[in-house]
Amino acid sequence: MSGSTSAADIAAGYAFTGPALDLGALVWDGKCRPEAPVRVPLPMLNRHGLVAGATGTGKTKTLQLIAEQLSAQGVPVFLADVKGDLSGVSAPGAANDRVRGRAAEVGQKWTATGFPAEFYALGGLGHGIPLRATITSFGPVLLAKVLQLNHTQEQSLGLIFHYADQKGLELLDLKDLRSVVAFLTSDEGRPELKGIGGLSTATAGVILRSLTAFEAQGMASFFGEPEFDTAEFLRTAADGRGVVSVLELPAVQEKPQLFSTFLMWLLADLFHDLPEVGDADRPKLVFFFDEAHLLFHDASKAFLDSITQTVRLIRSKGVGVFFVTQTPKDVPRDVLAQLGNRVQHALRAFTPDDQKALKATVKTFPNSPYDLEELLTGLGTGEAVVTVLGEKGAPTPVAATRLRAPESLMGPVDAAVLDRAARESPLHERYAQAVDRESAFEKLAARPAGRPEPRGPQEQPESSRTRESGPKRSGEDRSVVEQVVGSGMFTSLARSVGTQIGREITRSLFGTARRRR
Repeated sequence: MSGSTSAADIAAGYAFTGPALDLGALVWDGKCRPEAPVRVPLPMLNRHGLVAGATGTGKTKTLQLIAEQLSAQGVPVFLADVKGDLSGVSAPGAANDRVRGRAAEVGQKWTATGFPAEFYALGGLGHGIPLRATITSFGPVLLAKVLQLNHTQEQSLGLIFHYADQKGLELLDLKDLRSVVAFLTSDEGRPELKGIGGLSTATAGVILRSLTAFEAQGMASFFGEPEFDTAEFLRTAADGRGVVSVLELPAVQEKPQLFSTFLMWLLADLFHDLPEVGDADRPKLVFFFDEAHLLFHDASKAFLDSITQTVRLIRSKGVGVFFVTQTPKDVPRDVLAQLGNRVQHALRAFTPDDQKALKATVKTFPNSPYDLEELLTGLGTGEAVVTVLGEKGAPTPVAATRLRAPESLMGPVDAAVLDRAARESPLHERYAQAVDRESAFEKLAARPAGRPEPRGPQEQPESSRTRESGPKRSGEDRSVVEQVVGSGMFTSLARSVGTQIGREITRSLFGTARRRR
């Protein structure tokens, strides 16, 4: 350690005057200093962050600790619970010698406390309120990543979405999209491909096979209605504490491409819907993006650019994003540069690759009086190297920190408790039962034989459920496909049922559909 820097110097960097979260106490010369708390200002939590470290070093407990304190200060939190360890945030913790010892070391007044929580499950697989998205809202870019399509196939999928948007074919679930692609590859629908530049029959066939295989793997339940409204994540409890929204993922943890991309849809949807608030005195929501490396793995440049833009801009809408992963190198440089708050748990250096990752991690920190290579390999469980943004937006000194103990249960609650919490939730009636209303699949399945004769694009519908304006011909004169596929441009926003004025769907980052309230 540098002789020119003292524990008092580091402690002064964390002596904030406004509201802040207490992470733990400074460790200096091998001793824990409870008189030197390490904190992060509440207004700076929408400047994003990183929680990193090797498996078993305490990242999950750090998420729980931060979530508790945010909730206590009235800030809602979203947690992705990949391993099933975070449901205990809803129940008071259990006092034991280890907890009491840690609290005494860091100067913490520990009180067993449970926090208001909602539990969700993707498509209803697992314990929690079912969380679904419509295909239209999910968009072609995110869906292409889930289907593991290449760049050319991704672009072709985008053209198929564009075709469906223009023709008023509502894509609510997987069978809707599959039916549109099947129509375009059929003898009857193949002429329609001529109007979609760059989409070949062969590529459309590849996409159709990918969709069929994806559906055969049981993935259909993740897409459909009622679509989840991400504004539910912004709620506070009756006592003013922020609600902790826990997405239970153990049932789908073997499908990392799916759940990591679904998390990105949630974030993109929040970005689309929330108004600009500038620099607020507290975040509207802090979103923890667990297993972040899965999102970036094999991502295209366009996909990474969209992530970077989302992270950069969502701050001004009051949302803080924390990426949770093993090493900072898992996060692209342009994204990492936007993460002002860092909690780095221990790293391992058993292999040459580990040693390379360690050196790269050290370079991402500000100048420090610590020998970070040595420190990062010697940290114990529940210890971390911390640097955050101070109240004026400048980085705080690097501080080795012994973290506080969570006050809620450090482990999962029983499955029966989760199921009861879901049933008793005010959201259960709204989202529990899947709805399959008339959409592209039903319209195309009901069409009479014969190729449609496309009509001009000048006709506009009265709403997302009104299929055409002006006088109609009889069913004998005009087929269903002529009415639907050959009609003008329609809004097919799946969130709306007869409430929106018809127009082309507005697609934003990742090709997701923008919500209009």
